[in-house]
Amino acid sequence: MFFDPKKTKDEIVIWIREFFQKTGPTCNAIVGVSGGKDSSVVAALCSEALGRERVIGILMPKGHQEDINMAHKLISFLGIRSYEINIEDCYNGLMSRLENELPEITQSTRINLQPRLRMATLYAASQSLNGRVANTCNLSEDWVGYSTRYGDSVGDFSPLANITVREVLALGKELDLPEDIVNKVPVDGLCGQTDEEKLGFTYKMLDEYIRTGVCGDTALKEKIDRLHEMNKFKLELMPSFPYKP
Repeated sequence: MFFDPKKTKDEIVIWIREFFQKTGPTCNAIVGVSGGKDSSVVAALCSEALGRERVIGILMPKGHQEDINMAHKLISFLGIRSYEINIEDCYNGLMSRLENELPEITQSTRINLQPRLRMATLYAASQSLNGRVANTCNLSEDWVGYSTRYGDSVGDFSPLANITVREVLALGKELDLPEDIVNKVPVDGLCGQTDEEKLGFTYKMLDEYIRTGVCGDTALKEKIDRLHEMNKFKLELMPSFPYKP
């Protein structure tokens, strides 16, 4: 399926401008910058749409982050304002209380607490810096639920929600971002695995299935379909009881 990165980039830029015009003409775009392709592309799109003076990058390492130099490189490349807020003390403090009060703590709890604290940090920064929080998830991740509920799955606007990983890469090249940032192996920085190792399939295979509906591997198709159905709730509004007085 043909993807036109320039046309799509221009359309997203216009869409971002229109969103801010409607919701906050003087507001800043708040982007959690990890140094990966998604947050880098979103920051670059916001910079083109609003001007770099209205884009603020928030770096949120937990203790030492080995690849944080990539986030600093992106900030320098775009020339945007940034703040680094380390979440380690907050994470350790809350985890200590949880360990003291709960009968057990699962590994999933330990992993997902980090993105949830980062999203709380982004919204705290947004309220203090006259901002709107950018969601940086892409369609491929959302399709199989590779995001944290009330963590990186949320935000005020989502430029890449309907863009697959392969298309994000093309947008990164169109935006002339540094090649080592665009082609950086995607990792969540939480479980010690690459995205594709954790998922059990490549984004290329997933993206082709999303766009064409074709998957030659029956077992893989079933796995993707199962993940998609299981995780739809992450992208839907909270169910509410339909009371009628």
